[in-house]
Amino acid sequence: MASISQLPLAARRLDGKVAVITGGARGIGACMAKLFSRHGAKVVIADIRDQLGQSVCNEIGPQSATYVHCDVTKEIEVENAVNTAISKHQKLDIIVNNAVLAGETKPSILDDDVVEFERVISVNLTGPFLGTKHAARVMIPAKRGSIINVGSVCSSVGGVATHAYTSSKHAMLGLTKNTAAELGKFGIRANCLSPYFIANIAAKEFFKLDDDGCAAVYSNLKGVALKEDDVAEGALFLASDDSKYISGHNLAVDGGFTTINPVFGLYSES
Repeated sequence: MASISQLPLAARRLDGKVAVITGGARGIGACMAKLFSRHGAKVVIADIRDQLGQSVCNEIGPQSATYVHCDVTKEIEVENAVNTAISKHQKLDIIVNNAVLAGETKPSILDDDVVEFERVISVNLTGPFLGTKHAARVMIPAKRGSIINVGSVCSSVGGVATHAYTSSKHAMLGLTKNTAAELGKFGIRANCLSPYFIANIAAKEFFKLDDDGCAAVYSNLKGVALKEDDVAEGALFLASDDSKYISGHNLAVDGGFTTINPVFGLYSES
């Protein structure tokens, strides 16, 4: 299969950089991998969906993309993903902690099961912690690097998703800020990227919505629909030198959702 063509050299924002993207086999992660590659990066896709992950690598091209099986709850597998980037490309400039587990949709805490709660926390919080730890291991000696944690509007507000998911995404923002505080002295940046609802397969499954239901989801910003590519563009900005003095920040890609109250106020919807 032909590889994804790169942009002209002058337009590439990640030329010569190396990135690990967890959860890169589908959805937002796959969009990031393809976009990073077009901008000149070598990408290591880390996921548990082996067939999908290898397919994305084949689409990008073997010179630019590598797939590695990685369960982000297992430290040895996260370490291996980072080591794969080092062995193939001798460095790591960017890690995107994107792997996520939505969990079971149970609105009542009375119905929540502690095993399920801990399973969501393990993927959504322990996974980014391990990714950050092993990326920092190789970024600190290099005195540079960009760590990107994919959060959610649930990193800032409550009531959108389940207790487990919301707890994990709030905690991810705390991890991001603490990491930025520690690693700044090594020239390493850490940021959070927090999108709103995207009408993809995962969201439809989690919220149990069909196409009409997705179209009816509240949006503060009218006339435009949030797409996976929009989130990938946000990640590109945080990964590139365009954001070289931005760290500890939560970049909300939500059309203003987390900054307003849609129910009460001068501009509330009737």
